[in-house]
Amino acid sequence: MRKRKLLPALAGVTIVSAIILYVAFYFVFLDFFVDLWWFRSLEFEAYFWLRLLYRFVFSGAVTLFFFAIFQFHFWIASRYLGLNPPDEVLLDDKKRRRFQRFAEVFMSGSTKVYTPISIILAIVIAVPFYQQWEDALLFFFGSDAGISDPVFDRDISFYLFSYPIFMLIQQELLFTASLVFLATGLLYWLEHIFIPNQDKQFPFGAKIHLTVMFAFVVLFVEWGFILDRFTLLYNNSREPVFFGPGFVDLRYQLPLIWLSILTFFMIAASAVFYVFSETHRSKTPIIISVLSFMAVLGLQNWNFIPTVIEDLVVNPNPTRTEGPFMGYNIDATLAAYDLNNIKNIDFPINLDPTKDIENWSNIKHFENIPVWDRELLIDSYQQLQAIRPYYQFMLVDEDRYFIHNHIQQVNLAAREINIKKLPKEAQNWENTHLRYTHGYGAVVSPAAQDADIPIVWYLRDLNMSSDVGFSVKHPDIYYGQEKYSYAIVPNNLVVKDISGSNGNDSPGYQGNSGIPIPSYFRKLLFSFYFKDEKIFFSPNISTESKVQIRRNINERISILTPFLHLDKDPYLVIEKDRLYWIQDAYTLSKLYPVSQPAADDFLDGKNEFNYIRNSVKIVVDAYDGNVDYYIADPKDPIINAYSRAYPGLFKHLNEMPESLLSHLRYPRDLYYMQMKIYAKYHQNSPALFYEQAETWQYAKVDGAPILPYFITMDFGRCNNQEEFAMINPMTPVNRDNLSMVGIASTLDDSQCNNGYKPNISIYKFPKAVQVNGPSQVMALIDQNPEIAGQFTLWNQLGSEVKKGRMVILPMGNSILYVQPIYMLATKTKMPELARVIVSIGNQVVMDKTLWAAFERLKAKFVKTASGSSSGTSGAKP
Repeated sequence: MRKRKLLPALAGVTIVSAIILYVAFYFVFLDFFVDLWWFRSLEFEAYFWLRLLYRFVFSGAVTLFFFAIFQFHFWIASRYLGLNPPDEVLLDDKKRRRFQRFAEVFMSGSTKVYTPISIILAIVIAVPFYQQWEDALLFFFGSDAGISDPVFDRDISFYLFSYPIFMLIQQELLFTASLVFLATGLLYWLEHIFIPNQDKQFPFGAKIHLTVMFAFVVLFVEWGFILDRFTLLYNNSREPVFFGPGFVDLRYQLPLIWLSILTFFMIAASAVFYVFSETHRSKTPIIISVLSFMAVLGLQNWNFIPTVIEDLVVNPNPTRTEGPFMGYNIDATLAAYDLNNIKNIDFPINLDPTKDIENWSNIKHFENIPVWDRELLIDSYQQLQAIRPYYQFMLVDEDRYFIHNHIQQVNLAAREINIKKLPKEAQNWENTHLRYTHGYGAVVSPAAQDADIPIVWYLRDLNMSSDVGFSVKHPDIYYGQEKYSYAIVPNNLVVKDISGSNGNDSPGYQGNSGIPIPSYFRKLLFSFYFKDEKIFFSPNISTESKVQIRRNINERISILTPFLHLDKDPYLVIEKDRLYWIQDAYTLSKLYPVSQPAADDFLDGKNEFNYIRNSVKIVVDAYDGNVDYYIADPKDPIINAYSRAYPGLFKHLNEMPESLLSHLRYPRDLYYMQMKIYAKYHQNSPALFYEQAETWQYAKVDGAPILPYFITMDFGRCNNQEEFAMINPMTPVNRDNLSMVGIASTLDDSQCNNGYKPNISIYKFPKAVQVNGPSQVMALIDQNPEIAGQFTLWNQLGSEVKKGRMVILPMGNSILYVQPIYMLATKTKMPELARVIVSIGNQVVMDKTLWAAFERLKAKFVKTASGSSSGTSGAKP
């Protein structure tokens, strides 16, 4: 019978043990070793151990610290200070034995009861520290930024590094001190009640102990009040006017915080005095202190007085009372978003653009005006250059290369593998992981092309044909933007005619990336890791094979450095030896004091921040998967802290190969976000900022904003040197006329070389002159009879007319508009560049080539140069 009763218990223990072993094997042992092997394959093993060391040593030290606090106080309370027998008890053997018998019950509890309780409490309290261990890392390795906040005159590094960890420490220490105070007080009370023959007077030692614990509680509460001052710097009650503290916050709420600190200290002091006072005990000081503290808290939470101050003091003269605080917000926001060094240039407009047109009669200016939109070009790439069903172009990138003896802007895209494009029956394990393992090569075409002719190719086909000098030794793409599964290469399969352009056997993988599989044991572990027995039993996997995992570049970088926030648009760079991906990465913080929080449409929309730096450029080898990190902004205190914490992880930008350095660019997403902020904060005086009379918005066409776009032009900054820059047009809020054109570039205009020096220039137009915005130019195009008639004709011939992105260029002292016109075939939807429209002022011309259209536009202005107003680029309102 006993055996039968034991069977269910034994079965339960067996099941629980099996579950524990399963979880430990799959989620601890396997994950740990695969991560270790993977980091080792990338030569980041030291960094891997360092991250583990920081996380667990810090968390373990915190757990041990809190365990020591609980254990020490419980041990003291149970062993010494609570035992207080009178002298006659100690002299009477019977009473003494009875007293000792009961006392030992409490004293032994120090080991039997309080130790596990202390361990559990310590672990619970240490959990938030484990979750925020990287905040602690920045706290220890951060340094001064050299910038002070305008309200409390503290270095910005205090808010970026110290403030978040101080808030966490204060909360946890206050909770710990309160818990220890209550628990030890309860323990003393139990000892005093249940142990017989105790003195009626509470032990003096217990009073001292509890007083010390009470003092710690008071200290941590006061620290919390002190930290509460800094929450005023993130006050959003003044929005949408401005962000941060206002007159009421700093002239009314801040003094009340100091009063709450004082009155709470008075409560603590009067309570301690009352406990230790042998005579003249009076509760009056305690009552007065408590009432004072409650009154201060009431004033803090009573809206009547702040409302009166707002109505009688602030609102009658807001720019005077709130002006200094608006200035704090403006200065902090410009600094936090790296907008302090924007160059503002007054751009006078020529009412007669004839002279500007004549000065621009040089074909060099037109060789880089992009008339192909990358959003439309990808369909042409896919249909014309994918060639094999299993290849796919994810995105079209823009870049510049030295072609035809000068810098020329191009569009390019990587030809990546997509196994899902194969027939269903071919999507088997061997094809997926051993055969169709990588993409192949790239395509390149000029950004500026003539219309009504086939696309010009600078690099094309699977034989990597190029007439302009593109050549790649290893064009295979094992790492890219596609969602790749794991691959095992090289292997024993003979692969024919998958990547190459002929029927010869494709060469096996010759790179160094991947995790080696030198033994059956490791094959077995990978079979368990991927839950796929074919890895172990496949005869095509040799001892030379390596497992390539995490082949999506975003996933790869995010696992390596999860503290970096990645730009949404990595781009391809073609080199002689192989292909590379360049990924922009950001450091963010939401604790920059008095800075306006960013909108939620940046990156993945999940990041709350009010400070950003494009601090890192990451290069990923598309063939080997190697990842290199380069610090692009050495003034960023956050990346400097990480660099000190992880020595050897980050390189200086001057260590980047020149061939890659010349392809760095200003991130499009960053520029978009910065201009959304600058559209309001360029009004940098409190009076203008309050009026908001010059607030900008993105220029729109058909209700959609024109987002920043790249162009390679000579903007007259460096001896006729062309630069790869982004254009961003903006109009006044709720108006269509153009206010400014922003240009973001990386050209070092002080050295006039390819050195990386991000900068933004804003060309502002006179307020008294009407400058047509994109939507106004679009209206002129739609109203042009010749153009409208041509569009109607094309739409009747089974094609769909599609207007491309409107390109806006400062030209001398005039503004040139260029808009490509595409025709989309009804069946294939493949776009064809049909015409190009150019416009200056109120004149609009369409032709097959950009140069021909410009010449026609020039002829129109020459005819009207005698004084006709129809050719002016603006008229006074």
